[in-house]
Amino acid sequence: MATVKPFKGVRPVKDFEKIACPPYDVLNSEEARAMAKGNPLSFLHIDKPEIDLPEGTDPYFPAVYEKAKENFDKFLAQGILKQDSKPCFYLYAQTMADRTQYGLVAAISTLEYDRGIIRKHELTRKDKELDRSKHVNILNATTGPVFLTYPDKQELDEVVAGVTTQIPVCSFMSDDGIRHTFWVIDDDSDIKKITAAFKKIPVLYIADGHHRSAAAGNVAAMRRKKHPKAGADASFNYFLAVIFPASQLYIMDYNRLVKDLNGHTPQEFIQALKKDFFVQATGLSKPPKRHMFGMYFGGQWYTLTAKKGSFNEEDPVSRLDVSILQRNVLQPLLNIGDPRTDKRIDFVGGIRGVAELERRVNSGEFKVAFSMYPTSIEELIKVADAELIMPPKSTWFEPKLRSGLVVYKYEEKDL
Repeated sequence: MATVKPFKGVRPVKDFEKIACPPYDVLNSEEARAMAKGNPLSFLHIDKPEIDLPEGTDPYFPAVYEKAKENFDKFLAQGILKQDSKPCFYLYAQTMADRTQYGLVAAISTLEYDRGIIRKHELTRKDKELDRSKHVNILNATTGPVFLTYPDKQELDEVVAGVTTQIPVCSFMSDDGIRHTFWVIDDDSDIKKITAAFKKIPVLYIADGHHRSAAAGNVAAMRRKKHPKAGADASFNYFLAVIFPASQLYIMDYNRLVKDLNGHTPQEFIQALKKDFFVQATGLSKPPKRHMFGMYFGGQWYTLTAKKGSFNEEDPVSRLDVSILQRNVLQPLLNIGDPRTDKRIDFVGGIRGVAELERRVNSGEFKVAFSMYPTSIEELIKVADAELIMPPKSTWFEPKLRSGLVVYKYEEKDL
């Protein structure tokens, strides 16, 4: 059963819009530097602290992590961030256009992550794990929340509905048009209901934040070696997460761009595609259903429809559209063996639209683009339940969680 724990959150008491920032891993150093320019309150000074060091500083240099600690301590000392006096849960709502999703903010067990009660669907890269592990270890805190989901639960829906009738501690719209609203859940009755309801939920699923989860697990393992008498309830055995009901999540398409045709002429490439796809010049830029793909090539949109035999509908990974494209097009025809490392492929989240695919192909930067039908949350859950791994860049969740609204800090007694 899933264990969620209330915690004494470290959070801003004002200037929420100035402090909150996008996740550390959606911005490079230059973008973060530009976004935080002129804003000393931006949480990017903690999550991307290289912005306070000379341009060109290696973001993995030891001084970067030391700067993160310095900035975090400064935010606390100056009262920019304050810690709550009692353990609380929190509610974080995000509204994009006419859709709102409500996530419960809690401390989640790294031990349950290790045992598979918190299920994953992606591989992680060791260099990225190490980066966040160092960040967590030096701050004694997890700052970037992991995005989790669970099958809808009526008891939790009722608690959330009650909390939303109260006045939030903040509500603001970020520059990307997303409204962020945050409540503190400090009522003992609500805390007991939330804790009890999650004990009836057998597993949780990582939607986004695999590297953050792995990093928290790495630090917890190190701390257990250092403190062998510490119990499972030690604060370092937990990490920060926002947990949403599955029905509210919105997965967008995660599209592909390839720089060249791997030596094929345009005619040869189209002909080769016909082995596993029905190919039509339809002008449709977005596929209307699963197992169909848009392809922008030579100024024309085509629709590719996967033929029977090009995938196994009984296999939760093989039947994913990202798998079908990788196995039948990207690898055999375009020689993209590992899309995580190959420099000839790039990925564009659906939030940027198909116009971005057209622009980059028309510019000559890329030769061909593929628009995807979005992976569903049901597909994600089936892969995770089977303890399998999705291909890279299978899901693009919107909206992204903002960092800086609350931090999970280890307790002094455990340090």
